[in-house]
Amino acid sequence: MDVRKSSGAERSAGGGAARQPRATQADRRARTRAALLESAARGLSRYGYGNLRLEQVAQDAGYTRGALYHQFTGKQELTLAVTEWVLDTWWQEVGVLVERAPDPVAALLTLARGHAVYCRRDIARVAMALRLEFAGQDHPVGRAVEQGYRDLLDRCTGLIEAAREAGAIPDGPDDPPAETLALAFVGAIEGTSIALSGHAPHDAPLVARAATGALGLTYDPGEHPDPGRTAHRRTTRREAS
Repeated sequence: MDVRKSSGAERSAGGGAARQPRATQADRRARTRAALLESAARGLSRYGYGNLRLEQVAQDAGYTRGALYHQFTGKQELTLAVTEWVLDTWWQEVGVLVERAPDPVAALLTLARGHAVYCRRDIARVAMALRLEFAGQDHPVGRAVEQGYRDLLDRCTGLIEAAREAGAIPDGPDDPPAETLALAFVGAIEGTSIALSGHAPHDAPLVARAATGALGLTYDPGEHPDPGRTAHRRTTRREAS
């Protein structure tokens, strides 16, 4: 028998379906790591870094503390991995949609709605909790979280500047600089996403509405079957007064 040909694809004597290949050690390790990261993200979101208990993280993920220490040396390494995991998964689920949006305002509102949907996983408070906890401290976790926050602000600032150049967002003498408006926009989507935790499906449109207001626009739900087609229009000075 040619073992190389039959391995993982051998059929039963009765001609049944091919056997499923066994999960490799690398596959099992990756699944364990992903479960521990998501469990730790929930714990950090609820309790912060100082109150995070590694035993509880492992238990909530369905593993032992030994399995956790097989993957991470301790709380700091785990939290840094969570920070990277949150940024990576956010990009995979939200960032790619933002990149496909047809114009800057659509991209901003896609970001707002996508962030609300992403935060349904009960990890909405991770970045905010860690930023507050490590504010003013020179700590590896604080630096990593702050860098992720700055990257998001820079992205939103660029979109706001592009939208202003296109005349889609107010840019008068009394309007704030793009960097300040980006701070308000990010604060609106973060705060509203946290406040509306557990209120799907109303969370996404309400977060988009809050973000639209921060941008000086009037929210118009219109017809937008996908996040990239959110309708919008400018707010007149009479409407804003």
